[in-house]
Amino acid sequence: MLRPSCLLPAERLSAPERHPINRPVFYAPLAVLSGALVLSLWQGSAFVAAETAANDWVLRHFGPVFAIAGVAFLFLLAGIAASPLGAMTIGGAGAAPLLGRWRWFAVTLCTTIATGILFWGVAEPLFHLNDPPAMLGLEPGSEGAATFAMSTMFLHWTLTPYAIYTVAGLAFALLYYNRGEPFSLSSLFVPLMGPRARGRIGTAIDIVCLFALVAGMAASLGAGVLALAGGIEGLGRFSGGIVLRWGIVGAIVAVFVLSAALGLQRGITRLSLVNFWFFVAILLFVVAAGPAELLPRMGLQGAAEYLRSFLPRSLGLNVDTDWHRQWTIFNWANWFAWAPVTALFLGRLAVGYTVRAFIAFNLLLPAAFGALWMIILAGTTIAVDRQSGGALYGLLVASGPDPLLYRLFSEIGGGPFILALLIAAIFISYVTAADSNVSAMSALSTRGISPDEPEAPLAVKIVWGVTVGLVAIILVASSGLDGIRMMSVLGGFPALFVILGAALSLLLMAWRSRRGGE
Repeated sequence: MLRPSCLLPAERLSAPERHPINRPVFYAPLAVLSGALVLSLWQGSAFVAAETAANDWVLRHFGPVFAIAGVAFLFLLAGIAASPLGAMTIGGAGAAPLLGRWRWFAVTLCTTIATGILFWGVAEPLFHLNDPPAMLGLEPGSEGAATFAMSTMFLHWTLTPYAIYTVAGLAFALLYYNRGEPFSLSSLFVPLMGPRARGRIGTAIDIVCLFALVAGMAASLGAGVLALAGGIEGLGRFSGGIVLRWGIVGAIVAVFVLSAALGLQRGITRLSLVNFWFFVAILLFVVAAGPAELLPRMGLQGAAEYLRSFLPRSLGLNVDTDWHRQWTIFNWANWFAWAPVTALFLGRLAVGYTVRAFIAFNLLLPAAFGALWMIILAGTTIAVDRQSGGALYGLLVASGPDPLLYRLFSEIGGGPFILALLIAAIFISYVTAADSNVSAMSALSTRGISPDEPEAPLAVKIVWGVTVGLVAIILVASSGLDGIRMMSVLGGFPALFVILGAALSLLLMAWRSRRGGE
């Protein structure tokens, strides 16, 4: 039978002697990452070439698996919401929630959104507007291309990616709180494998997923560092070079380690609320200063195209194969890289709420926010680019995606104050996502974590925080944005199988619940 666990909502830092390091899980990913960094510095071009070949192999051979999984997860969650399992309270009927609903939403949203929604929310639609798949026969920059670009942003930033997180997080929440399984990714496989999921198999799963998350976080941090450096250099009218980038990484790591050290209530939650209001301020400025009258029509046309083409576009049936691999599957691989360890954190937040509430707060509400963001920010980008005859796309081709966000805001009347706001938003959005994941990574590599003692020792958090920063800055310096993005895809490849296992476990739990069993 699913059983409730005894919960103590108060948090405190755990003493090292009560929570010793899980040595294999802690040291093995560090060793692999160290080897990758040495190779990137010693044989930079060869390292990028090897990454590229591995990336192409993953996308070519496992692209259909990523695509089918994303669609299947949505159907699975819809079925679970309608099943008897949907009414179950995570942690049991008497479980006390860690967070109120508003704080829960803010933490969930900001944990999963990172810097991507800022960085790629402007850059990505320009690619789709000006270089749509040849198979569609759309004229670059046309009305049809604009609708395609908007619908693609809905595809890549709303329901499907959040379904990846929700499946894994929900499976872990039920197993951790209701069945008393350990704070480990191997717990996701217990319904499938029984006790065999623990031991060496479970340790191997934890090791692989820690590597996957560090790769994903480093890719996100690398993009954030480049965007922050571009903004600071533009605001100060100077070239900071690698020194500025090292300084940015140091500041980000220091803040998110401090936030993770303060715990959920005092650090992560407060930072998430600040992050959310930064996002709101950005949206309000764009609506007030940009071509707001064009956005409702663009949003409706994009949404209609998204719904009409969702299944074939998700599976790559009506677009060029290469485009589907390099955009949709590439995006899914990045989301998968974050998903396993992020699921531990999201699952931890869910105690005291029903399964249906979990699906609403981890899938439906973040997806709705993502849709609103893309209508306003991506829609404004598309409109400004079309009105300027492709000026933003020309900047993208000439200088890459780093300066685009700032140029867009300059085009709609943003001055130094708005530029400073953007810099602060990028900084805090990465910090907010990183602190929650560092907290989960540290707990995963520590023994004895439980609902009563949820925090890992501070020293472990510092090690993982510094590791993420070093991986990001070294890869930025040695292989650039392409190298770190490809490393994220490689992290998403093993994570794919972990989330598939979580989905099968969730399906099995729902089936047993319907039959009145375990």
